[in-house]
Amino acid sequence: MSKLYFIPGSQDLYGRECLDQVAADCRAMVDFLNEKLSGVVTVELLPTVETSPICVQDIRTAENDDDCVGVITWMHTFSPAKMWIKGLQILTKPLLHLHTQANEKLPYDEIDMDFMNLNQAAHGDREYGYILARLGIAHEVVAGYYKHDRVIAKIRQFAEVAKAISFSRNLTVATFGNNMRDVAVTDGNRLEAEIRYGWEIKYWGIGEIAALTDKVTDEELDAKMKEYTSLYTMATDNLDSVKEQAKYEVALEKFMKKWNVEAFTDTFQDLHGMKQLPGIAAQNLMAKGVGFGPEGDYKISAFSAVLMKMAECRSGATGFIEDYTYDLTEGEELELASHMLEVPPSFAASKPEIQVHHLGIGGKDDPARLVFDGVTGDGIQVTLVDMGDHFRIICADIELVKQPKPMPKLPVARIMYRHKPDFAIGTAAWCYAGGAHHSVVSTALTRADIAMFARLTGTELITIGDDTTEADLQKFFMR
Repeated sequence: MSKLYFIPGSQDLYGRECLDQVAADCRAMVDFLNEKLSGVVTVELLPTVETSPICVQDIRTAENDDDCVGVITWMHTFSPAKMWIKGLQILTKPLLHLHTQANEKLPYDEIDMDFMNLNQAAHGDREYGYILARLGIAHEVVAGYYKHDRVIAKIRQFAEVAKAISFSRNLTVATFGNNMRDVAVTDGNRLEAEIRYGWEIKYWGIGEIAALTDKVTDEELDAKMKEYTSLYTMATDNLDSVKEQAKYEVALEKFMKKWNVEAFTDTFQDLHGMKQLPGIAAQNLMAKGVGFGPEGDYKISAFSAVLMKMAECRSGATGFIEDYTYDLTEGEELELASHMLEVPPSFAASKPEIQVHHLGIGGKDDPARLVFDGVTGDGIQVTLVDMGDHFRIICADIELVKQPKPMPKLPVARIMYRHKPDFAIGTAAWCYAGGAHHSVVSTALTRADIAMFARLTGTELITIGDDTTEADLQKFFMR
């Protein structure tokens, strides 16, 4: 179970009785947080920071615990911030500064200096906030009484983002082949991605999967086919094509287990030894939380895996998608987003069908794929691009809608959405900002989640939504 460490701050100026009360209040707070965050993270209390050596030891405990995904700090009393410098300088895990109090209301009739000295987060948290700003440490501040629903929701959000960052820092992406030839946005600085986000992006030839495919046993194939028929409607007589995809998925699962891979890419331009481009194999793996990027797009493969991890405790769909084509009816503009094969079935509005159709690129056999119409509801579209000297996240608010009419001749899964604040501004802003045609769409995550991830990872963020105006467009381009 992922863990957050709770580190309170105080000092020895007010005596042992005060420190004992600090410890008791913090224990009550941690017990409450554990109750409210059950199923997301556990919260563990560390000794109150009274001196610099205690602070260093607390931070080392958090840093050396592989289950720890982040740290919560709170200054119950005034805690001189020089005591925190050496500890904070070795902290690499996400940090939440909880600006709260043990008491919700002031005891107006009984308040005295003992109460003032004990309950002075308004004093101590400002001292602590200064040193975080002075050291330039990325962190999240949540302000308010810790039992209020709004505050708990923000702490829960931090926990989910921190888990995703921890996952990111240990993520291996397998790239089978290179990027699609001559495509710019799928390329980028892989070394910098590992430095910034922890992604280990490693190359393997697609022949590795072809060789494993040849070794799939009848028992393994039968088990995978039973999995497909239990989840999806078989709408093809071409079972050989479906079985080929089933063997690909078995092979990919074996490969990922051996090399601790949780995201991968492929490209239709590099399929030596393969009879088909992976279709349902990639789709079904995405439904299990495996990141995927087509045409060698390692960034969207890793980013989709990270965002699916962030959303795993929430309802809704999250996964890779590609911008494809528009309905430009004036005032009713819609986008049809899809891909030639690999749309994750988490977006399916009803039970997907397994179909086999011709694929006009790649020069291989007709691949089996899942076909379905998409879910509806408010969501976000988010992408990560390499701007040469830094990474940029672009996050746009969208509304997923039901397709106006059936599309009986379109042999791929699809979703449709409306851009905010409208088509003209929303799509222009995406283009000005350099937004990729590969992205992650989510009805589980919000712009606030992406903003927190960007803050804690030091990534530039551009947001697009109802608050975006035409006057903002040039600002996006000039960054």
